[in-house]
Amino acid sequence: MLKRIIPAKKAVYLEGPKSRSYELVFAFKVFWEFINAFRHLHFVGPCITVFGSARFKEDHPYYIAAREFGKRIAGIGFTTLTGGGPGIMEAANRGAFENGGRSVGCNIVLPHEQFENPYLTSSVTFEHFSVRKTMLVKYSYAFIIMPGGFGTMDEFYETLTLIQTGCITSFPVVIFGKEFYEPLMENIYNMSINGTISEGDMNLVLLTDDYDEAMAHIHKYITTNYKIVPRKKKWWLLEKI
Repeated sequence: MLKRIIPAKKAVYLEGPKSRSYELVFAFKVFWEFINAFRHLHFVGPCITVFGSARFKEDHPYYIAAREFGKRIAGIGFTTLTGGGPGIMEAANRGAFENGGRSVGCNIVLPHEQFENPYLTSSVTFEHFSVRKTMLVKYSYAFIIMPGGFGTMDEFYETLTLIQTGCITSFPVVIFGKEFYEPLMENIYNMSINGTISEGDMNLVLLTDDYDEAMAHIHKYITTNYKIVPRKKKWWLLEKI
């Protein structure tokens, strides 16, 4: 009989409940990660989050597209928010940074792939995906979904679920890359046909290859429903925020 050997670092997730002291320390770490993120991101301004793969290089068409989106986000006065790593994230941050916009990253500690890109005006690093995803949604008024892998799909579907269930306002979601995402959209429409989602659930989702159409979709919704009011900095707990 073959017995699967699980490395010690992996086995910790399969052991079930830990001691109460372990769980208390874990809860405190997560709490502190939230507090640290709030302190770093409270004044980053209204954001548009760009999701996408960490694996595209700077000569790839999707990298070039994400860089253009960063530029355009800066152009309408919003902060570009990404996962802070390479690939699409770097491209969007780079476009914003190079055009004088605010460029913010929510980086994650990973054993490979992820490292903080050099085009950030502000950043915070996380150990827990759940906390990081909360921050990527909390400060944004719109979302641009570029081509990506499992992580991008996780972020995309969680954002849609939060919108669908009313946990966050129905902010616009742009899916960029028709060739890449048409099979996914067909599957989503199939959900609607079979009644697992409502027809109205997709009203704020736009699939496009056109920068102008994407930004017009976002800009129209935001200007119709919101007015941007700059916050005044003040002292709080011996810190100017």
